[in-house]
Amino acid sequence: QVQLVESGGGLVQAGGSLRLSCAASGSIFSINVMGWYRQAPGKQRELVAAITGAGSKNYADSVKGRFTISRDNAKNTVYLQMTSLKPEDTAVYYCNARGVSTARGTVSDAWGQGILVTVSS
Repeated sequence: QVQLVESGGGLVQAGGSLRLSCAASGSIFSINVMGWYRQAPGKQRELVAAITGAGSKNYADSVKGRFTISRDNAKNTVYLQMTSLKPEDTAVYYCNARGVSTARGTVSDAWGQGILVTVSS
């Protein structure tokens, strides 16, 4: 079983920065894609950023130039550096891992429990 544990959320003023971390565990050999999604109140969950094991990155238009995703494959950890935060970035942020190769087989899709990011104006 794959577990994803997020950390680093909290309350920040507009224009500030936060760094989210997500560590995956569970006898993992490799992870194909790791990413961050977010869900604001009353809205659908949306992709924020994703990164492949080779380092290819994808960002939502709304965060390009402000957020940076990175990962440490040796630690099975993904990070999201968020700068120039806006009130509209307020949401629960979820870590996601796809194509997780483990000692017990492949897990196609795993999610963290979510972490709240609140940006005050």
